[in-house]
Parts: sequence; structure tokens; C-alpha cells
Amino acid sequence: MDFDYAHFMLTEGKKGKENPAVSSPSREAYRKQLAETFNMNRTRILAFKNKPPTPVELIPQEHSTTSVQQTKLAKPRRHIPQTSERTLDAPDLVDDYYLNLLDWGSSNVLAIALGSTVYLWDASDGSTSELVTVDEENGPVTSVNWAPDGRHIAVGLNNSEVQLWDSASNRQLRTLRGGHRSRVGSLAWNNHILTTGGMDGQIINNDVRIRDHIVETYRGHTQEVCGLKWSASGQQLASGGNDNLLHIWDRSTASSNSPTQWLHRLEEHTSAVKALAWCPFQGNLLATGGGGGDRCIKFWNTHTGACLNSVDTGSQVCALLWNKNERELLSSHGFTQNQLTLWKYPSMVKMAELTGHSSRVLFMAQSPDGCTVASAAADETLRFWNVFGAPEVAKPAPKPIREPFAQLNRIR
Repeated sequence: MDFDYAHFMLTEGKKGKENPAVSSPSREAYRKQLAETFNMNRTRILAFKNKPPTPVELIPQEHSTTSVQQTKLAKPRRHIPQTSERTLDAPDLVDDYYLNLLDWGSSNVLAIALGSTVYLWDASDGSTSELVTVDEENGPVTSVNWAPDGRHIAVGLNNSEVQLWDSASNRQLRTLRGGHRSRVGSLAWNNHILTTGGMDGQIINNDVRIRDHIVETYRGHTQEVCGLKWSASGQQLASGGNDNLLHIWDRSTASSNSPTQWLHRLEEHTSAVKALAWCPFQGNLLATGGGGGDRCIKFWNTHTGACLNSVDTGSQVCALLWNKNERELLSSHGFTQNQLTLWKYPSMVKMAELTGHSSRVLFMAQSPDGCTVASAAADETLRFWNVFGAPEVAKPAPKPIREPFAQLNRIR
């Protein structure tokens, strides 16, 4: 047994500069005992709160000084609702900046990890189901990520393992073991490859079709990997860590024999890099967000490694999402406003600030049609925002990709 590593996990493992000081064990035990006594949690999981009132238009349209000619020429400005469309309770959502506990799959089902349980919320009918509750010694759940087919989902655990589940049959397909030495806080799919990032600083490519699933290892981070995103082409991987580093890895240079060398090692952020978002209309453009000591959104040309722009947002950047239909970027933040900010790209003019959460907005996920954004915050609520508007042309839903899991029945 590695006693030095065990001591680190007991004393330092859950600490991080982006997370506030945790309460004492006695206070935490007292809180949980109260919750169990009054059965507060189970009855309000993903339960609706009241719909917020419709915002009042302060200046009626007919009193506008805009001329008729300008109105005809100008493109009509999209209405951006300033309040969330709906709010669900999310009790026991772990308040940890470095985890990734929310994902919206291509089948229009939202997955959220609350403590040691993964819940599925079907956006088409509003129904909620429980996918899995892991044992206390293995939990809590530290990451969730849907496969491209919208049916299979990866669940990262505090005990260093990753479970693969079939959501249609509520059946566990397999467990990926042996890659990491500590919790797996970030996950990213690339066809049949599941990439996992751990507190041990390692990034591992797992081929879910084969028994010996570890096919590549990327080593470059010295602290927890808290952000992982593959580009749309599947050729480049962006990774962000608690060591303030951003790495770009190229799939074509990956090697199964030795750790893969990064394409770019970018050190401009001065705090943890968790928020990562590849641009949908420019394949080599990456947006990244820094933690509380940095507060910046940066834009990168991932072919050259050049930083194209940097904007100080004034607060911890927790998550980033591009609008699929317009040239806009949405960011979520921590203290002091705990807001979502919509930016016009590339001018980075603020288009809207959406408030409602009372604590930092840790996670965001986007609906398959690109119109709705779900945000989960440390205030234990899940809010839905119609921030990106409707797509101009309705596109047919893509056919599910079954190929990554076609061989899984043979794995034992």
C-alpha cells in the first residue's frame, strides 16, 4: 500500500483552491441526520418549483423612438428571457468546482449526479428516473457523460472507476478499472473511445469495445484534470487542470506504447482551467475559462497555439457553451453574482446577464436542438433557460450511433 498517497487523499484529496472550506465532520453529520429525519431529500429530487413571473416590459414598444425606416432595415433583435423557464430541485448536488455532474444527451435526456445517485430527467415528458446509486465506499459520483448515441452513459466515481450503463434497459455493461489512482472528475467521448481525466493528473483513452480498454495515456498535468473536450472532428483533445495548464493533444500522434506528447502546452491562465468549449462554426477555435484567481475567458487557435483574445469576466468561470445557431458564447460564474452571461462573439459585448441562482453556477448543459441551457448550482437547483433562441432551420434528428457498443455483449 502507498501510505504517502493514502495520507494525501485523507488530508488533501478533496481540497482545491477553487472550492470553499468545507464544514466540519460533525456539522455535516448533523445536517445529513436532519435530512434523513425529516425525509427532505427524496421527495424533492428534480421536483418543479413555481414558474417565475413573466418579466414586465418597462418601455412599451409603441413608445420607442426608433424610426420606422430603421425598424425595417435592422434585423429583429432576438428576445432573451431574463428569467429561467423552469426550476427543479437538486438536493445533495456536490459543491465541487472540479467535477462534471451534468450532461444532456442526444436523446433529449438530462443526466445529473446528486451525491451517490445518477438521475435521468426526460425533457420530452418531464419524467424522472433513477439510473444507479453507488455504494458509499465507492461514491460519490464525480462525473457523467453521454455517449454520442444518447443511450449509453459513462459514470465516473470517487474510487477511480468508471461504469458504463445502458439507460434504455437500466443495465450496467461494464466497469473500467486499473487506469486511475483516484477520482475520475472528467469524461469525454470520441466515437468508441472514452477519455477519462483523474485527480492523479492522468488522461486515459479507453476503447470500450475491447477487454484491455486502455489504449493511450496522456501525461502532462501535475494536478487534477477537471476539464476534457474533444473537437468536433475528433482530432484534437483539450484538457484543463488544477495546475492552471491547458493542453491540446492531437489524436494522430497518440501512441499505445508510451505516453503521448502534447501538441500545445498553454500556460496563460493563472488559475484552474475547467471550462472548455470548442467553437461549432470554426473547428480550430477553443474557448477556455479560468477559476477564481484568473476570471478570464480566453480564445485559442489550436493549430498554432496562439491566444487570440482574453476577457476578464470579474468572477470565477465555471462553464462555457457556444450557441449553435448564432455567434454567441454563454458563461456561468461564481461569486459575486452567480450569473450566466451571454456574449456576442467576437466583439465580446455582453448581450444579457441571467440571474436567479443564489450560489455559484457549477455546471451547464445544452439541449440537443441547441436552444435551451440547463444550469446546476451549489444552491441545489437546476434551472432551464431559453437563452439561445430557436434554430432558423429545423434539422432532422440524427440516427443513433450504435457502433461503439456493438461488441459489448462479448465482454465479461
